[in-house]
Amino acid sequence: MDTIYLSPDGWDWVLDANGDIAVASDPYSLAQDAASAIRAFEGECWYDTALGVPYWQQILGQLPPLSLVRAQMIAAAMTVPEVVSAQVFFTGFVNRVLSGQVQITTADGTTAAATI
Repeated sequence: MDTIYLSPDGWDWVLDANGDIAVASDPYSLAQDAASAIRAFEGECWYDTALGVPYWQQILGQLPPLSLVRAQMIAAAMTVPEVVSAQVFFTGFVNRVLSGQVQITTADGTTAAATI
């Protein structure tokens, strides 16, 4: 499924070569959707407040083990339709900002990754 392409640097819309809003296609669109699910705070999605990661409840202001943070992020990524498995890799922790990558696999075995 296609989705609006979001710049990995600023997580904002970008334009394509024609000046139109850029679109991402499978399999990257699924990885980007998983990354968006990971970036969502639990309760933030007004149409389904159960979606998202419990950042306020279990992560921010706490000192949780990275295994808990990773497990919560994987659970959020798994809510994306067509994603059958997900892995989360952390690549940095600078100025209290955790960065990394989510790698997803679809039912047909296709894999893709996006930054988180």
